[in-house]
Amino acid sequence: MLDLVPLTAIIKPLRQNVTEGQTGLPFTLDIGVIDVTSCQPMQNVMVEVWSPNALGNYGDSFLRGASTTATNGVAEFQTIFPGFTSDSANHISLMVHTGSALSGTIAHGGQVFFTDRWTDVVGMTAPYNGNTNARVLNAQDQNYALANSGGYNAIVDIESIHDDWPEGVIGFISKSPIIIVLAEFSDLNVFHSYWC
Repeated sequence: MLDLVPLTAIIKPLRQNVTEGQTGLPFTLDIGVIDVTSCQPMQNVMVEVWSPNALGNYGDSFLRGASTTATNGVAEFQTIFPGFTSDSANHISLMVHTGSALSGTIAHGGQVFFTDRWTDVVGMTAPYNGNTNARVLNAQDQNYALANSGGYNAIVDIESIHDDWPEGVIGFISKSPIIIVLAEFSDLNVFHSYWC
């Protein structure tokens, strides 16, 4: 079962920069929320995110936050590429509410994942190479199977630039009926649109 711990019980999370000094590969996560009946962006919808740090640890407040979507339907967060935990693959958890309040009904709760190939590359660099948890691959994570069932694709695909990832990487997630993830790593932007 997907573990979705409400942020309201942990912190006062209304913020877009959730790093709190955590080190790792800088990652801008844009989550687009679309009304699937009209294919129009939904503005002023509360989105929550949280993830483990590079060493696979969760904090009471770091790498956790919430923000409402802008007029373009996108909520943007400054975070880092997540580490893997003792029982889960690299992922970012999220919740989308039906309105602009954290107390609103949850319309979507889930996780987005990264390819094992890419997490292996990131895992060889500091501080990720200091993670002492046993590596959990996507196929070993029950939440990965759940997130990718029923026609959903919860994989943020990462591509390096000029086969030299320190030069920059881009990330995208393919079609999703509820959310779009737009990602920016380092100084590169990428937008993967929803097909209505």
